[in-house]
Amino acid sequence: MLTQHDFAVAVEWTGDRGTGTTGYRDFDRGHVIRVDGLPEIQASADRAFHGDASKHNPEQLLLAALSGCHMMSYLFHAVRAGIVVTGYEDDASAVLAREGTGGKLVGATLRPRVRLSAGDDATALRIHDDAHRDCFIANSIAFPVTIEPTVVREEAA
Repeated sequence: MLTQHDFAVAVEWTGDRGTGTTGYRDFDRGHVIRVDGLPEIQASADRAFHGDASKHNPEQLLLAALSGCHMMSYLFHAVRAGIVVTGYEDDASAVLAREGTGGKLVGATLRPRVRLSAGDDATALRIHDDAHRDCFIANSIAFPVTIEPTVVREEAA
Protein backbone atom coordinates (compact mmCIF):
# COMPACT_ATOMS: atom_id res chain seq x y z
CA MET A 1 0.00 0.00 0.00
CA LEU A 2 1.34 3.39 -0.99
CA THR A 3 1.45 5.92 1.82
CA GLN A 4 2.04 9.61 1.41
CA HIS A 5 3.73 12.12 3.69
CA ASP A 6 3.47 15.82 2.97
CA PHE A 7 6.13 18.43 3.71
CA ALA A 8 5.94 22.20 3.51
CA VAL A 9 8.45 25.02 3.65
CA ALA A 10 8.13 28.71 2.98
CA VAL A 11 10.95 30.54 1.23
CA GLU A 12 11.02 34.33 1.15
CA TRP A 13 13.53 36.39 -0.82
CA THR A 14 14.88 39.20 1.39
CA GLY A 15 17.32 40.70 -1.08
CA ASP A 16 15.55 43.73 -2.57
CA ARG A 17 17.90 46.69 -2.06
CA GLY A 18 15.25 49.14 -3.13
CA THR A 19 15.60 48.67 -6.89
CA GLY A 20 14.55 45.03 -7.25
CA THR A 21 16.28 43.10 -9.99
CA THR A 22 17.19 46.08 -12.16
CA GLY A 23 20.66 44.60 -12.64
CA TYR A 24 22.48 41.39 -11.87
CA ARG A 25 24.54 43.02 -9.12
CA ASP A 26 21.71 45.22 -7.85
CA PHE A 27 20.08 42.68 -5.57
CA ASP A 28 21.09 40.50 -2.66
CA ARG A 29 20.65 36.73 -2.88
CA GLY A 30 19.48 36.47 0.73
CA HIS A 31 16.40 34.48 1.58
CA VAL A 32 14.76 32.95 4.63
CA ILE A 33 13.59 29.35 4.86
CA ARG A 34 10.73 28.78 7.27
CA VAL A 35 9.12 25.62 8.57
CA ASP A 36 6.29 25.97 11.07
CA GLY A 37 7.52 25.50 14.62
CA LEU A 38 11.24 25.45 13.73
CA PRO A 39 13.99 28.10 13.72
CA GLU A 40 14.38 30.06 10.50
CA ILE A 41 17.31 29.33 8.23
CA GLN A 42 19.06 32.36 6.77
CA ALA A 43 20.25 31.39 3.30
CA SER A 44 21.86 32.89 0.23
CA ALA A 45 23.46 31.88 -3.03
CA ASP A 46 26.96 30.50 -2.97
CA ARG A 47 29.71 33.15 -2.90
CA ALA A 48 30.59 32.25 -6.52
CA PHE A 49 27.12 33.46 -7.51
CA HIS A 50 27.31 36.77 -5.58
CA GLY A 51 25.86 35.25 -2.42
CA ASP A 52 26.69 35.72 1.24
CA ALA A 53 29.27 33.13 2.32
CA SER A 54 28.14 33.46 5.95
CA LYS A 55 24.79 31.84 5.08
CA HIS A 56 23.82 28.37 3.93
CA ASN A 57 23.29 27.98 0.21
CA PRO A 58 20.80 25.69 -1.58
CA GLU A 59 23.52 23.30 -2.76
CA GLN A 60 24.79 22.81 0.80
CA LEU A 61 21.25 22.27 2.04
CA LEU A 62 20.61 19.61 -0.62
CA LEU A 63 23.85 17.87 0.32
CA ALA A 64 22.91 18.05 4.01
CA ALA A 65 19.51 16.53 3.19
CA LEU A 66 21.19 13.69 1.29
CA SER A 67 23.69 13.04 4.09
CA GLY A 68 21.05 13.23 6.82
CA CYS A 69 18.71 10.92 4.93
CA HIS A 70 21.48 8.35 4.45
CA MET A 71 22.29 8.56 8.16
CA MET A 72 18.66 8.00 9.21
CA SER A 73 18.37 5.02 6.82
CA TYR A 74 21.69 3.65 8.08
CA LEU A 75 20.67 3.86 11.75
CA PHE A 76 17.43 2.03 10.92
CA HIS A 77 19.33 -0.76 9.16
CA ALA A 78 21.90 -0.90 11.99
CA VAL A 79 19.17 -1.72 14.48
CA ARG A 80 17.79 -4.44 12.21
CA ALA A 81 21.29 -5.94 11.76
CA GLY A 82 22.24 -5.88 15.44
CA ILE A 83 24.85 -3.17 14.93
CA VAL A 84 25.14 -0.81 17.92
CA VAL A 85 26.11 2.63 16.62
CA THR A 86 27.38 5.07 19.24
CA GLY A 87 28.58 7.81 16.88
CA TYR A 88 28.06 8.88 13.28
CA GLU A 89 29.76 11.69 11.37
CA ASP A 90 29.83 12.45 7.66
CA ASP A 91 32.17 14.68 5.67
CA ALA A 92 30.08 14.92 2.50
CA SER A 93 30.92 16.81 -0.67
CA ALA A 94 29.26 17.50 -4.01
CA VAL A 95 30.31 18.85 -7.40
CA LEU A 96 28.36 21.43 -9.37
CA ALA A 97 29.12 21.67 -13.10
CA ARG A 98 28.16 24.85 -14.94
CA GLU A 99 27.44 25.32 -18.61
CA GLY A 100 26.41 28.73 -19.85
CA THR A 101 23.89 30.16 -17.41
CA GLY A 102 22.79 26.73 -16.19
CA GLY A 103 24.34 23.94 -14.25
CA LYS A 104 23.64 20.90 -12.17
CA LEU A 105 25.05 18.79 -9.42
CA VAL A 106 26.92 15.97 -11.13
CA GLY A 107 27.95 13.89 -8.15
CA ALA A 108 28.20 13.63 -4.42
CA THR A 109 30.38 11.66 -2.04
CA LEU A 110 29.31 10.69 1.45
CA ARG A 111 32.06 9.74 3.88
CA PRO A 112 30.25 8.35 6.90
CA ARG A 113 32.44 7.50 9.87
CA VAL A 114 30.48 5.16 12.14
CA ARG A 115 31.53 4.33 15.69
CA LEU A 116 30.36 0.93 16.96
CA SER A 117 30.19 -0.69 20.36
CA ALA A 118 28.74 -4.00 19.12
CA GLY A 119 28.19 -5.86 15.88
CA ASP A 120 30.20 -7.11 12.94
CA ASP A 121 32.37 -4.58 11.06
CA ALA A 122 31.70 -6.17 7.67
CA THR A 123 27.95 -5.99 8.24
CA ALA A 124 28.27 -2.41 9.46
CA LEU A 125 29.95 -1.52 6.17
CA ARG A 126 27.55 -3.55 4.01
CA ILE A 127 24.37 -1.97 5.35
CA HIS A 128 25.46 1.35 3.84
CA ASP A 129 24.26 -0.20 0.56
CA ASP A 130 20.87 -0.89 2.14
CA ALA A 131 20.74 2.62 3.58
CA HIS A 132 21.52 4.17 0.21
CA ARG A 133 18.93 2.01 -1.53
CA ASP A 134 16.25 3.09 0.97
CA CYS A 135 17.20 6.78 1.34
CA PHE A 136 14.28 8.92 0.15
CA ILE A 137 16.53 11.77 -0.97
CA ALA A 138 18.95 9.50 -2.84
CA ASN A 139 15.97 8.00 -4.65
CA SER A 140 14.86 11.50 -5.70
CA ILE A 141 18.04 12.97 -7.17
CA ALA A 142 19.49 12.68 -10.67
CA PHE A 143 23.21 12.47 -9.89
CA PRO A 144 25.39 9.59 -8.69
CA VAL A 145 26.29 9.25 -5.03
CA THR A 146 29.45 7.49 -3.88
CA ILE A 147 29.59 6.12 -0.34
CA GLU A 148 33.04 5.85 1.29
CA PRO A 149 32.29 4.50 4.78
CA THR A 150 34.62 3.94 7.70
CA VAL A 151 33.94 1.87 10.82
CA VAL A 152 35.65 2.70 14.10
CA ARG A 153 35.41 0.62 17.25
CA GLU A 154 34.37 2.45 20.38
CA GLU A 155 37.15 2.59 22.95
CA ALA A 156 36.54 0.47 26.04
CA ALA A 157 36.15 2.62 29.15
